Amino acid sequence: MALVDSVEGGDAVVERGNAFRMAAELRAELAPDLKAQYEQGATIRALAETTGRSYGYIRDVLTEGGVALRGRGHRMGPTPAEHQTPGPDEAA
Repeated sequence: MALVDSVEGGDAVVERGNAFRMAAELRAELAPDLKAQYEQGATIRALAETTGRSYGYIRDVLTEGGVALRGRGHRMGPTPAEHQTPGPDEAA
């Protein structure tokens, strides 16, 4: 991938089209895997750490892929109703 097209008078001319196209291709390759991991309970922060990408990048990829993001503090597991302990009149 050539990001520098030429050097004129000490100034580098950046070839943006190729870099942007490659970034879009990488995003498209990552999206299905990120979506699957997120839907299985991975957090955006965990995905960012494992991929070396920023939180915002992962969030953008997920939202562009149509993923419904969980609210803050969401945890995978039993609902609060499932955590209730039986009362004294109820059998355990």
